Amino acid sequence: MGTLPVYPWRLAPDGYATRRQLRARGLRPGGQEVAAELRRPRRRCGPLVAYLYLIERAKPVRPMTPGRWAALAKANAARRLCPECRRDAGYVIPTSLGMCTTCAFPDTTLEGPAWNSSLPTAR
Repeated sequence: MGTLPVYPWRLAPDGYATRRQLRARGLRPGGQEVAAELRRPRRRCGPLVAYLYLIERAKPVRPMTPGRWAALAKANAARRLCPECRRDAGYVIPTSLGMCTTCAFPDTTLEGPAWNSSLPTAR
């Protein structure tokens, strides 16, 4: 593979697209090599680089099969399951906590005077 053509930011010729632009058209790179790159200079660190692919060599996106849909649903359900209490949290468990907020912060409850003890009382 030789050197890639490099274009300034927003000045790529027609016929090239990034992965996101291909996806918006319902296409994928399909195993082709990077055809060119865009570079945008930055002041404090290295240039911002975007890789371009040829649109004419792109292939259509593969359709989701029922098996893929089932695997995706199972993976998303696993992200909602708390490993401590084994319940569906109703949201994706934060990786920073590793468990649902009820298990991570058992002292904090929304009932009783403890949650609003710092609020001034009406006289």
